[in-house]
Amino acid sequence: MYSKILLPVDLNEESSWKKALPTALALCRSFGASLHVVTVLPDYRMPLVGSYFPEGFAEKAHEALSEAQHKFIEEHVPDDIKAQSVIVDGSPWEAIIKAAKKLDVDLIVMASHSKRKFADYLLGPNAEHVVHHTRISVMIVR
Repeated sequence: MYSKILLPVDLNEESSWKKALPTALALCRSFGASLHVVTVLPDYRMPLVGSYFPEGFAEKAHEALSEAQHKFIEEHVPDDIKAQSVIVDGSPWEAIIKAAKKLDVDLIVMASHSKRKFADYLLGPNAEHVVHHTRISVMIVR
């Protein structure tokens, strides 16, 4: 049923993957699917934002994040699961949807971990936006 599963992770926020990762791994095993681990890097190249960072900062941040994400996959994704590291720039929910379309995934598995407002209590801001703005199936893990 699924051949490509996307798992968004915030490497600085364990709650973004702690419950969702085991679910994604179980689904990968059940369907023989590949896992695409996506991490979103803020867009430092925007003119207003970029002027506050030294030249080459975005590239260095991307390299550091790539190393951290590969380490995450090495530590948390078993060898029997085919995994791909994906880094995208932008706002989290928009970048997740863009990556899912580009990778042609069948399912997005993500955690709901924010409880800032009542609406967020039910789902979470990024998860809510992803659910409402994509045609790809989304599984929210609580």
